[in-house]
Amino acid sequence: MSIFERYLSLWVTLCIVAGIALGQEAPRLFHAIGQMTIAQVNLPVGLLIWVMIIPMLVKVDFGALHEIRQHVRGFAVTLFVNWLVKPFSMAFLAWLFIRHFFAPLLPASQIDSYIAGLILLAAAPCTAMVFVWSRLTQGDPLFTLSQVALNDTIMIFAFAPLVGMLLGLSAITVPWATLFASVVLYIVVPVILAQAWRKYLMTSRGQRGLDAAMRRAGSWSVVALLATLVLLFAFQGEAIIRQPLIIVLLAVPILIQVFFNASLAYGLNRALGEKHNVACPSALIGASNFFELAVAAAISLFGFNSGAALATVVGVLIEVPVMLLVVRIVNRSRGWYERANGVMQ
Repeated sequence: MSIFERYLSLWVTLCIVAGIALGQEAPRLFHAIGQMTIAQVNLPVGLLIWVMIIPMLVKVDFGALHEIRQHVRGFAVTLFVNWLVKPFSMAFLAWLFIRHFFAPLLPASQIDSYIAGLILLAAAPCTAMVFVWSRLTQGDPLFTLSQVALNDTIMIFAFAPLVGMLLGLSAITVPWATLFASVVLYIVVPVILAQAWRKYLMTSRGQRGLDAAMRRAGSWSVVALLATLVLLFAFQGEAIIRQPLIIVLLAVPILIQVFFNASLAYGLNRALGEKHNVACPSALIGASNFFELAVAAAISLFGFNSGAALATVVGVLIEVPVMLLVVRIVNRSRGWYERANGVMQ
């Protein structure tokens, strides 16, 4: 893992502090930035999100989809957990904790927005970081690549309807036009641009050229992510200063969801007789999230200073330490996993 990836939680914490401080010192500047919108899309944030997302999507090889037939059971588990369990379990946990257990401790005007942010987070399966988690568990690289390609393909068509349905079930007004615009802006267009860039790099420079370009572009993504977080916390500063416990409360359903979905995918793969190096990335993609997309969609749908934006950023804050714990668990349980009948490595 790079220094940025390993210490992501530290950088996010520093962005919280910097964003809150800057927001208090220069409120007019951030108000002006917040007004730079066209059709409810904030232009500075839109640009930053593209810089974040596109290099990640360049790594995805949609040509790897033919590998699906090699591990049908692993893919079946991945799709089941990512699309039929994860979003619905998060919607239930958000309803249980945010609307009921923690409601007296949260601002009433933001309850729906917090729930919406958690749903957005769960409806976007991980794209970039799952490659890191898979490497740390010696996961099958072809399976990892092809499951990311498959999830991204499904996300293009399923993200908006799924989010819209779950928000509707949660009695939250769905701005459908903005939701579909977010899908086009933050999924469809970046995928097209990323794949065009990938094809150019592979044709002109080969795999080494692609890898070198991604190392350079990785620094752009880091700067864009940190800048976005500073902007978010500049707008969220007042709410956090008034109720700092909010971040901890929002983390609770996210943590439960991570361990529940990782355990479910890991256990189902074992029950179906899938290999350990397939079960690991299958469990890890079910536990982690494409938080860049979730943050972008939350800002577009509900605004900078919304509870939805804050909820998605809490996902960023706890991503690395929690996923490293999941990695440790699946690595240490390898012996137990391979004792299942029919599982051969």
